[in-house]
Amino acid sequence: MEAVPRFYDAVLLEHFLTSRAMALVSGPRHVGKTVTCRRHADARCDWDDLADRELVLAGPARLAAGLGADRLSKTFPVVLFDELHRFPRWKPLLRRLDDARGDRLRFIVAGSGRMDADRGRDRLTGRHLAYRMHPFSVAETVRRDLPDPQRVTRPPAAGDAADFEALWRHGGYPEPFLRRDSRFSRRWRARRVEQLVREDIRDLTQIRQRDQMSLLGQRLARTSARQLVYGARAAEIGVAIDTLRRWVAALCDLHLGFLIRPWWRGVRRSLRREPRWFLRDWGDIPDEGDRAETFVACHLLKAVEGWSDLGLGRFELGYLRDKERRKVDFVVARDGRPWFLADVRRRREPVGAALAYHQAQLGAPFAFQVVVDANYADADCFAAPGPPRVVPARTFLSQLL
Repeated sequence: MEAVPRFYDAVLLEHFLTSRAMALVSGPRHVGKTVTCRRHADARCDWDDLADRELVLAGPARLAAGLGADRLSKTFPVVLFDELHRFPRWKPLLRRLDDARGDRLRFIVAGSGRMDADRGRDRLTGRHLAYRMHPFSVAETVRRDLPDPQRVTRPPAAGDAADFEALWRHGGYPEPFLRRDSRFSRRWRARRVEQLVREDIRDLTQIRQRDQMSLLGQRLARTSARQLVYGARAAEIGVAIDTLRRWVAALCDLHLGFLIRPWWRGVRRSLRREPRWFLRDWGDIPDEGDRAETFVACHLLKAVEGWSDLGLGRFELGYLRDKERRKVDFVVARDGRPWFLADVRRRREPVGAALAYHQAQLGAPFAFQVVVDANYADADCFAAPGPPRVVPARTFLSQLL
């Protein structure tokens, strides 16, 4: 299948025009990291390739020579290190390579695990910028340039109705989204989950109870968009609560799903409860309400992480719930202050009272009831602050990333 340009092409182009730091690109399996990064690299070193692995183990001098650092070049060659984080000493290796050849080479480091370069004793502080890669979104189907730093959100764009329908039915991962074949999507999704639970858990974690972990993955796949009650889930799986917390954290690190925690600052009688669990791939969620919330949650996560990675501000994603059971699906905060609230519906319904209540309590400029099954409206959701409005998902999501 022919590769298509991604929003992250513009991200990497800007990175190498403005910085000599390493670009650390992380994201789920099969999200398109290697395909995208290779378009910006002059050489590639793949940890899963035996010859490349021997070159890595030979040390920085041999590695630099093998990558062409000692050859005369008009521009700085860019080297892609693929899945290097599977090598336990990858950070010291890159630090030594950067010290020895950083004036001659530029680096992209791509991996499917969570590459926290500043965690633990071996750090890359000051040597890297991190970018978190996500599947296709509504906004990425209509434009792939960088957002305006002064505006952050984009002008609305209609896009292709067929693209929106393909995203809803097949998810945003490149292969099923571009292929648009239901049989292929089901087989692809089952293979991806099996690889993640069996191979990545084996290779990247210390977890040995892989059958129980597989069972946890199956249970979580059926409960996207719902609260994760650790005690009840631990009892089902037959493990301690602390063990279950570590396992869920591992599944988040490996991008099976993610957690959204309750936002409580400024919420009167806030009910601090368990987080909500969302799958990264909404395409196979049978309940349409859960799928709609997961669909929007994945778009919001891509936006808040992308805006943060690009240095446009500090963005956070949470949800709201108080002791009177007034609930709002999502709140997005900008530099510590609630910016907009979003409640999600599959089809149009009257605006819930909780949305207006929490908007007034938090002082958020915007509040939206986002309707997935609604026609595109050629109007800017963020044109002016105001009370809650009903907005089509096609319009609202086109203004994100």
